[in-house]
Amino acid sequence: MGRLTPWERILLARHPQRPTFLDFSVELFENFIELHGDRLFGDDPAIVAGVGTLEKESVVIIGQEKGKSVQEKMRRNFGMPNPEGYRKALRVMKIAEKFSLPVITFIDTSGAYPGIGAEERGQALAIAQNLKEMSVLKVPIIIVILSEGGSGGALGIGVGDYIMMLENAYYSVISPEGCASILFRDASKAPEAAEALKITSDDLLKFGLIDEIIPEPNEGAHQDFQGTVDNLRRSLITVLSKLRKKNLNVLLEERWQRLRSYGRFEEEK
Repeated sequence: MGRLTPWERILLARHPQRPTFLDFSVELFENFIELHGDRLFGDDPAIVAGVGTLEKESVVIIGQEKGKSVQEKMRRNFGMPNPEGYRKALRVMKIAEKFSLPVITFIDTSGAYPGIGAEERGQALAIAQNLKEMSVLKVPIIIVILSEGGSGGALGIGVGDYIMMLENAYYSVISPEGCASILFRDASKAPEAAEALKITSDDLLKFGLIDEIIPEPNEGAHQDFQGTVDNLRRSLITVLSKLRKKNLNVLLEERWQRLRSYGRFEEEK
């Protein structure tokens, strides 16, 4: 693939034919059993969670799903989770901890849903609780950023031991359009904001915020889905094997140090 600008990568991440979490999960995992509900309010179709096998090893799988058709996108709330989605994810992660199962999460959201109902039901608290609990969860956690990684909506299932990111995905505290509206008072300057935000896989690997870039063959994952799946499968199997061999105390200490290292800066003397 030729060198793409940050904005071109973002357009690929949002491509209407780009594979979603459910596309990947069918190819990567077998014997998947979906678990529903947060046991407090209801079920959130924007987050799919359950148990399956990867190369005959049982794992817990959690992913944000946008949907494909208009009807499915509406049912999935365009991949924007409500608080019950994050609470469901945490409930399933606690099951993983109880049975010593690794957790693999898949991020693909423009952000957590900002509606009044979501705020009334504790959206910020649900995300904060997930950050806290994932930081000390006593099993390996692998994070995969599939397409869009939008702010706290992504972080709600994004704390872990190893973060891999598809080549044309992006991970950002704010959308380029939102950034351009605030900084330039002009949303049409989103391509300039995308460059300034440094939110592509290349930038984030350089900054140490992710651990690996998963190559996308040809012009994006939607052009060669099977090739992308094969690349992702190989990386997941390799990383899972390495994390499984780590002492639990070492795993948790390294996860904590990783979190503490975010946001490094230099002071000018």
